[in-house]
Amino acid sequence: MEEKESVRIQDDLYHAVNGEWLKTAVIPADRPTAGGFAELDVGVEKLLIADLRAMAEGKKAISDPEMAKAVLLFKKGLDVERRNQEGLAPVIPALARIQALKDIADLNAHLKTMVLEGDALPLQMGVDVDMKDTSRHCFFLMGPSTILPDTTYYADGNKQGQALLGIYSAMAQKILSHSDLSKEDQELYLKDTLAFDQAISKIVKSQEEWADYVKNYNPVPLRQALEELKPLDFKGLLEGLYGRLPEKLIAFDPRFVRSFSDFFTAATFPLYKHWAYVKTLLGATGYLSETLRDEGGLYRRSLLGLKENPSVEKMAYRVAALGAFDEVVGLYYGKTYFGEEAKKDVVDMVKSIIAMYKQRMAKNDFLQEDTKKEAILKLDKIVIKMGYPDQVQELYKNLTVDEKSSFYEAASTIDNEKTAYALNKLFTPVNRTLWVMPGNMVNACYNPYSNDITFPAAILQYPFYSLQQSRSENLGAIGAVIGHEISHAFDNNGAQCDENGNLHNWWSKTDFKTFKEKTKAMVKEFDGIPFAGNKVNGKLVVSENIADNGGMAVTLAILKTLPDPDYQGYFKAWAKIWCQKAQPQYQQLLLSIDVHSPTELRANMTPRNFPEWYSAFGVTSKDGMYLPEEKRVTIW
Repeated sequence: MEEKESVRIQDDLYHAVNGEWLKTAVIPADRPTAGGFAELDVGVEKLLIADLRAMAEGKKAISDPEMAKAVLLFKKGLDVERRNQEGLAPVIPALARIQALKDIADLNAHLKTMVLEGDALPLQMGVDVDMKDTSRHCFFLMGPSTILPDTTYYADGNKQGQALLGIYSAMAQKILSHSDLSKEDQELYLKDTLAFDQAISKIVKSQEEWADYVKNYNPVPLRQALEELKPLDFKGLLEGLYGRLPEKLIAFDPRFVRSFSDFFTAATFPLYKHWAYVKTLLGATGYLSETLRDEGGLYRRSLLGLKENPSVEKMAYRVAALGAFDEVVGLYYGKTYFGEEAKKDVVDMVKSIIAMYKQRMAKNDFLQEDTKKEAILKLDKIVIKMGYPDQVQELYKNLTVDEKSSFYEAASTIDNEKTAYALNKLFTPVNRTLWVMPGNMVNACYNPYSNDITFPAAILQYPFYSLQQSRSENLGAIGAVIGHEISHAFDNNGAQCDENGNLHNWWSKTDFKTFKEKTKAMVKEFDGIPFAGNKVNGKLVVSENIADNGGMAVTLAILKTLPDPDYQGYFKAWAKIWCQKAQPQYQQLLLSIDVHSPTELRANMTPRNFPEWYSAFGVTSKDGMYLPEEKRVTIW
């Protein structure tokens, strides 16, 4: 994208604030973006790689047994010589299990083992929080993931989808050539893999459908579910795992579950078997030799617009510190680098934002009193998780890393132990103290099923937050992000959960009808905006746009109460946090699958809905950043 010359802030806030940086910024060869979140992530990654390497070399003390295991896994990733010598050998046992399957009866006989070993199956399953009773767990079902990022890529005439499948096929052919399969079998396995993937794409949800996550809750009585899942012996699987049966299963993707018996048959079993072989082989390449890691990264690089694979150090760090032992390394990062003064300041900001939200709810002009009381109760019950947890959960204390195992075997063992741990939760109470993000992740989230907000230590840095920034600037940056996460409690999805996170309609019919109309207006505001050669899907991104809108509304309300509010500083800080330079391929991908609007639009569209924007910079109907009053949307 060409950067604009001499941009007026009244015409384009994003480019006026970030234009100079955008002219010279260079996207790292192994990343799809630069700036904003990515820049902080690069800094955290460099810092922790240096620490892990120092620990691995005995130059820095290792704080606890869990960190020692993370360091050992990191070292295995760094051992290029061993990985190169091993080649495909570490994944051969997993491939052999798949190759040995004769038919569906044989699959059923080994189903429990395959689930616990993380083998590729014709459906996905697991244990999650029960949306209707968030004190309990449920067993869920959904379809396998497709090769392409979304079902829309499979539509006839979709040239991007066709091109990506071509790249995937070329990559798979190269990787299969390293196996002991004959040339004829290599071609057959790839052909069957693509055919099975096409069948999956016809019956699983699109990303737009997944964005309406309340519709994931589709309870199916056990007897009906067992019938729909034939020819799989799901009863035998559940009895083998638990020794007893749950009353119901939850179909996250009900269309797939209803279609399963037609999709998975004796006739399609050979396609499944070859698909599982290829999927397992390709999925292992990132842990094997450098040649296989490079060849196996071709599709991902093409999808994201990357010029090269991450370095060995970065790969080892991401596997150990953002994957296997994320909470362990996150706790280390938080304790080592996150200041208590900053933590207290941000927690105080969160409390002030919640308090202002409650005031605004009390004065809301479209909610009835009973609905307002329920909304305020939900705000009262929000749990704040700031920085990092007090201690790691028991799961990490029980993970094992064998000194003698290969990198692939070690990572697979950890994945399998995590799978078993998660499955074993089915008949146990939900632990609401768990964190869904580690302290070293540059991100933030609201969890609708526990009504809590999480702000990892890694995001609490400039430009999002700094003790050296003014209160107005911090409100426009981290404050608006905090408000954004709180607003998710009242977006089109979160609004359907109560103060305990249960799916529960606490609205009057009139109020919810009005809310839905406002939601439609938010869809319309963004829908169809041209961007990166495509258009924004307003339905896909509506929940995040509602959250942006609410976050700005509540922080502008707080700004008004400051003795010397700096509205220009507020909006400039807002624009700065969304500064991003991205590869075109990545922009295209996000438009198809991401529930967030492009960062440029987040920076420029949201302010237009608020009178403070117009008074701060004297914006009029003659300016590019003007939106007629009748088209402005505010919900919270």
